[in-house]
Amino acid sequence: LEGVEGVAYEDGNTAFKDAGMTPPAPAPRPLPPQRSRLFRKRVTPTRLSEMAVAAVATVAAVDHLTVRRGRVEALHDVTLTVAPGETIALMGRNGAGKSTLLSALVGLVEPAAGSLRVGGAVPHRTAPRELVRRVGLVPQEPRDLLYADTVAAECVAADRDAGAEPGTCRALVSELLPGIGDDTHPRDLSEGQRLALALALVLTARPPLLLLDEPTRGLDYAAKSRLVTVLRNLAAAGHAIILATHDVELAAELSHRVVILADGEPVADGPTAEVVLASPSFAPQVTKILAPQKWLTVSQIRNALHAADRETADPEAEA
Repeated sequence: LEGVEGVAYEDGNTAFKDAGMTPPAPAPRPLPPQRSRLFRKRVTPTRLSEMAVAAVATVAAVDHLTVRRGRVEALHDVTLTVAPGETIALMGRNGAGKSTLLSALVGLVEPAAGSLRVGGAVPHRTAPRELVRRVGLVPQEPRDLLYADTVAAECVAADRDAGAEPGTCRALVSELLPGIGDDTHPRDLSEGQRLALALALVLTARPPLLLLDEPTRGLDYAAKSRLVTVLRNLAAAGHAIILATHDVELAAELSHRVVILADGEPVADGPTAEVVLASPSFAPQVTKILAPQKWLTVSQIRNALHAADRETADPEAEA
């Protein structure tokens, strides 16, 4: 290095000092791969209320998607955009393409035409360990996700697969499934308890997009009510949720938007009230019984009655 007045220096720092300048700080050395993994930033959610996801404009984008299963076109020209915090009910008869669309979103099937992206990634081309941080699927049979002999072993595996801090999954299980011991065999759980455990396993990776296939099948009223509360909290934290369901009451109670599929194609897509009121086959019992009133749920009726009671008790408010 040539310094002041042509003096040659072997050490660059000495040249800076002789010129009355402060040497620059050396560039930090990269950590070895083993240590860099130890210092990777992780977020450990301990409660559902802490599981807010990063704000993005679109969680998933499906553009003119076509999927074939053998010679059958299971989906044809499907276009769908999913926003953070949005809950969408996918409805339609058996074979309409609901489960196929969920499978495409988690990379289990490859598009024949069109495209889809989840969190900016192409699902079927993304490594599973990376994809779980973008999207998670709770299948029709929650037991399909349960392989270990104990709840504790399931949680250890979920933490490892998600790259989460040890105890992340167990904290979620404690909230979703209180009172269940570590040594409990998943096979000994009820249908609703298995669903809650599977949901905790999927949520361990904090995916911005959560998919559930027929989540209320086999659930009693109490378990269904708990599920609705959990999913509402997740949506409030910014998670997008897509439910493939035949449960019209669940769709009316929970979803912001309904998409109806028929023979693999969307035939309706809009706000829940608009779609179900225009589609009697997908309207909840409350709507059918109390038509032409536009109520969808029992809670809406309850709120309307309470409002009427308040007006009766306070005539001046009505005036």
